[in-house]
Amino acid sequence: MFHDISRPSTRLLQSQPWFQRLPEAARARVTERVRTQSGGKGEVLLREGEPVEGWYAVLSGLVKLQSQSPQGRLSVFLGVPGGEWFGEGSVLKTEPRRYDVIALRDTELLCLPRGQFDELRATSLEFNQALVTQMNMRLGQAMAIIEAGRIRSPEQRVALYLSRLFWHGLRRLRLSQEELGHLVGLSRQTVNRALKSLEQQGLVSLESGRVSILDEEKLARLLTHPETAAE
Repeated sequence: MFHDISRPSTRLLQSQPWFQRLPEAARARVTERVRTQSGGKGEVLLREGEPVEGWYAVLSGLVKLQSQSPQGRLSVFLGVPGGEWFGEGSVLKTEPRRYDVIALRDTELLCLPRGQFDELRATSLEFNQALVTQMNMRLGQAMAIIEAGRIRSPEQRVALYLSRLFWHGLRRLRLSQEELGHLVGLSRQTVNRALKSLEQQGLVSLESGRVSILDEEKLARLLTHPETAAE
């Protein structure tokens, strides 16, 4: 069956190693059954408390995953850029979604419906291996976020959210200071000061809403040995 390879959803699927290894009939089913949804900046794309309908990827844009305590306190715990999946833990459970997914800029999501997700888990070794890799990555990010919130300085927290742990392969990030503040959980003013400090140390450059990573090694050293990062 012919599928339009120019569609963003088709291109994303074809970039996945697990998808490429599926039999032709299975690839056709996945391509036919995925669906997309779009939202503008600030819109809640998926709501806390709603049923989880599938596994999601960001086709374009940027989203944040956040929860709110009964006292109204917001906790942002992850940002997901275009090309990445999220919510695998949620779709493996039968409970309602535990967080809101909010667009930080105009965004389009891809949804692999739960039924198709479950079918792939039951039939594809490669899909299960991809899930394990994805969940291991999210576990590493979660541990880093917990540590950063407890013992890291604002500068280190900003450096963490600029590192490869969160941005795989992207070394020139189109992030505003407002967006970075949402992800890190710091005010725009605090983020600005931290970025200026990182720029003065030669770790990043700032230009027109973009952050470019200039020195990966020193950025990583700042996270582990802050006393030697500026050397």
